[in-house]
Amino acid sequence: MPLQPPTGETYDVAIIGAGVVGCAVARRFALAGAKVILVEKGADILSGASKANSAILHTGFDAPPGSLELELVRAGRQEYLEIRDSLNLALVTTGAYVCAWNALEAEKLAGIERQARDNGTTDVVLRLGAEARAAMPSLSDRLVAALEVPGEHIIDPWSAPLAYLTQAVALGARFLRGAELIKGAFDGGWRLETTAGEILAGTVINTAGLYGDVVDTRLGFTPGFRIKPRKGQFVVLDKAAARHVPRIILPVPTEVTKGIVVCPTAFGNVLVGPTAEEQEDRVRATVETQTLEALVARAAEIVPALAGMPVTALYAGLRPASEEKGYRVFVRPEQRAITLGGIRSTGLSSALGLARHALKLHAGFAGPFVPPAQAPDIATPNLAECCERDWQRPDHGEIVCHCELVTRREIEATFSSAVPPGDFGGLRRRTRAGMGRCQGFYCNARLAEMTKGRLATPLAIETEGER
Repeated sequence: MPLQPPTGETYDVAIIGAGVVGCAVARRFALAGAKVILVEKGADILSGASKANSAILHTGFDAPPGSLELELVRAGRQEYLEIRDSLNLALVTTGAYVCAWNALEAEKLAGIERQARDNGTTDVVLRLGAEARAAMPSLSDRLVAALEVPGEHIIDPWSAPLAYLTQAVALGARFLRGAELIKGAFDGGWRLETTAGEILAGTVINTAGLYGDVVDTRLGFTPGFRIKPRKGQFVVLDKAAARHVPRIILPVPTEVTKGIVVCPTAFGNVLVGPTAEEQEDRVRATVETQTLEALVARAAEIVPALAGMPVTALYAGLRPASEEKGYRVFVRPEQRAITLGGIRSTGLSSALGLARHALKLHAGFAGPFVPPAQAPDIATPNLAECCERDWQRPDHGEIVCHCELVTRREIEATFSSAVPPGDFGGLRRRTRAGMGRCQGFYCNARLAEMTKGRLATPLAIETEGER
């Protein structure tokens, strides 16, 4: 159920869209001392584009030189590394290879190396195929050359934004879910009409992702960009695949996409994807058998040991691409509005940098806030395999999800947390329940029993006698 905003209460900042960028912006403004409300039309955070990504913490080595994206990816990465211990966030130190599989791709590696160094990633190393395979023997012997990027790493893509919002809530921010923006009007301050009630705010920040241009229109602006959803399909391979993929394996990128990645995950699997398919639909991201089979085949071409490896899961997500490649950031000082749009595949890495940038833009048209005396540390529950998990500790109650070793204590704790899950997707992203080999076949009945009355859409269909 949505949390109703107090009648007549005015916020310093209203943020529209609770993806990773919106959660990071809420945290940054709360840390600055602002009275913040984060507004989300879905049942939970990460209901849109942010729920499906490759979970890479980028260095920015291949970002457009001199771009805002490069600046913010580097800033976001640096802040993540600085705060991860205080928020108990995972970091899987893998490093990456940009792999060339033919002579033409190999010729491009020298240019990518120069770009990386110009972008400040100076620890890259160009290696011949035999040298790269000596360090990673599972790579196909077709490898011609590879650019090693030691600083590319894997993180838990869901716990990070949850931690950002949890810290913001601890500082007094409010999270309003199930609240779609209908329209906004500015008259010295903002009056926002949502499906959950009216919100008054001094400044509005649009972080609506796939609906960024729509939200700008509803706020009364002529959007400076148009979202062109780009679908990415993914395959998740069984945990047995992980021993063959200790590094992130990147292709030589094209003008359109960074290409198909084969990489480990923080949860012990191997991820293959994404594709890059433009579509008009902003809601449905379908998976197609032929495309998924091609991804599996491509993974086996890159790492032959992956041939025949069982597939654990399939999914597709939409990236909020626009008609231009760069980030689409707009500030309207007279209307006290900021738009952070067109944030595509690097949004997870740049979110903290974007949040700092938004605060800087805000300072250009509004006075400073009074920051709190101390920022609370938030111990986010660990879901990553690189650190101790709850099942390894005593008195956890029971193992509810045996595939992913999720305990009853973890599930109960997330419902009593400051930002509890609003739907089953949110529960999965907070605990890993139902994400394993059986995809919930064995644990969903138990989860339905434990979550009865707690989720926007129940897991089980209730009969007349159970109501």
